[in-house]
Amino acid sequence: MTTLVYLIPVALFLGALGLSGFLWALRSGQYEDLDGAAERILIEPDQRDK
Repeated sequence: MTTLVYLIPVALFLGALGLSGFLWALRSGQYEDLDGAAERILIEPDQRDK
């Protein structure tokens, strides 16, 4: 039971850290172009220069 005194704040801190990282990724536009990288690898090099 005494370990819960330490584990609960650690769990809350890690949850808040993960949530803040996710919100930062949303605000900075990390999820805007999900298909771009997947399609970019299929484009031939001569087509990319145009």
